[in-house]
Amino acid sequence: MRHALLAGAATLALSAGSATAEKITIAGPWIGADEEHVQVVLDAFEKASGHDVSYVGSDSFEQQIVIDAEAGSAPNVAVFPQPALAASLAAKGFLTPLADGTDDWIRENYAAGQSWVDLGTFPDADGNDQLFGFFYKVDLKSLVWYLPENFEDAGYEVPETMEDLKALTEQIVADGGTPWCIGLGSGAATGWPATDWVEDLMLRTQPPEVYDDWVSNAMPFDDPRVVAAIEEFGWFARNDDFVAGGAGAVATTDFRDSPKGLFSSPPQCYMHRQASFIPSFFPEGTVVGEDADFFYFPSYADKDLGNPVLGAGTLWAITNDSPAAHDLITFLETVEANELWMARKGFLTPHKGVDLSVFSDNTLRGMNEILLGATTFRFDGSDLMPPAVGQGSFWTGMVDYVGGKSAEEVASDIQASWP
Repeated sequence: MRHALLAGAATLALSAGSATAEKITIAGPWIGADEEHVQVVLDAFEKASGHDVSYVGSDSFEQQIVIDAEAGSAPNVAVFPQPALAASLAAKGFLTPLADGTDDWIRENYAAGQSWVDLGTFPDADGNDQLFGFFYKVDLKSLVWYLPENFEDAGYEVPETMEDLKALTEQIVADGGTPWCIGLGSGAATGWPATDWVEDLMLRTQPPEVYDDWVSNAMPFDDPRVVAAIEEFGWFARNDDFVAGGAGAVATTDFRDSPKGLFSSPPQCYMHRQASFIPSFFPEGTVVGEDADFFYFPSYADKDLGNPVLGAGTLWAITNDSPAAHDLITFLETVEANELWMARKGFLTPHKGVDLSVFSDNTLRGMNEILLGATTFRFDGSDLMPPAVGQGSFWTGMVDYVGGKSAEEVASDIQASWP
């Protein structure tokens, strides 16, 4: 049975699933401002439930949770920045399945609900699939950034389909401009921005189950469908006319510097595809929603694949079972738990029941509208692949590709590196 209250009734007797109030410990990756934000949510849970709640944040969470689980001293609930680590702990028997009915609640109340069930479901120690993870706090990657003033001056409209986006790319060149700024530079992590492009394009050219097979290597990296997605990225990135500085500058331009071309006069480029964090690298004083804005990296009109969204998020899992731990998961389902953080900073949610006017700024509200419009959500694929690939050969392979190596050869090299 599920514990405690129905979603939206957080002020009621949340601890009805517990005989008495309990001490509940939570560990996660948040320190600094995010720790302050999550503490507000946990304080509300504590007040509603009567449980004694303690959160510990750490910038070495991923290492510490493994040590604690293997030592038998894990917290009641752990907040995982990505599913792969949670899946590995589930396979070792260190996670407790969520309460019966949680999967049905997610399907009914989250946009693209089945996606969130899939992402939180892993084999247990006996190899049986079970729902272990509840996603709360999501990030969005499928965004294209632009300056409304530049579009208005040139007479361009925000494209609604991938076909429109490609046509706009060609129109900008015909008008004497450069459509895109793209930069893959990131020190030892150079190449990662291109993996996001390929992942987004995989979701727009193939069904989500094909994406899943690619990420798990059930479908090899050098499958023609993957090669085609890499070449779709190449359509944008390997054309000298399409990219500021020419194709040769893509690999050497730092991703933090690449959006600056939007703000030059005249503009060095008109569009920049990057995740929701990129305004941190816009010129000081830039007001998002006014000076700069974003639109959804669109899907193809001629493919019946809906509106897929690529992103990331935090998965909450029970690492030391107790009734209070299940109560916390149920509290995270409530509108209250979501809107408390929405009213602050850095929070997006797939919860369909929230009031978007609660958001503290229009930027987050607009991003959340894209998230709620998603028909499929998938996690950043490179983060789910073995590190030797996702944070290794995939990165370097994309640098080789923009440098002129064929998509087939790059994909074959990456496949050969798979552990």
